[in-house]
Parts: sequence; structure tokens; C-alpha cells
Amino acid sequence: MPANDSSNKKTLWVQMANYSQLAFIFPAATVIGWLIGLGLDRWLHTTWLYLVGLILGIIAGFVELVRVVLSSDSK
Repeated sequence: MPANDSSNKKTLWVQMANYSQLAFIFPAATVIGWLIGLGLDRWLHTTWLYLVGLILGIIAGFVELVRVVLSSDSK
């Protein structure tokens, strides 16, 4: 039984690590999308591309969220 208990603890820690990565990935994707849009705004002399970058970053964060949740459900 102790070997199985150790395996369950390791699985729990791995799951916690997978879910905690979302706390970094989601905001990072949002900020990176915003910065890319901001850079394009300055380069192309526009004032609205930062919003497109922001929205695409948020979408990328949600896609990663769904991928992590679905991959953990399949295991």
C-alpha cells in the first residue's frame, strides 16, 4: 500500500503543477498579445491594433486552458 500512496501523491503534485501553470500562461498570453498589438500600432501608425492583439492573446490563453483541462481529463 505505501507504494500506491506515494504514486497517488506524485500524481496529485503533477496535477497541481499542471493547473498552476495556467496562473502564469493566461496572463502571459494576454500581455504578449497586447504588446505585439502595441508594437504593430507604433509600426503601422494605427491606434486600434493593440485591441486585436489583446483579444488574440486572451483567446490563446483560453485555448491553452481548454487544452490543459482536456488533457488532464483524458488521463
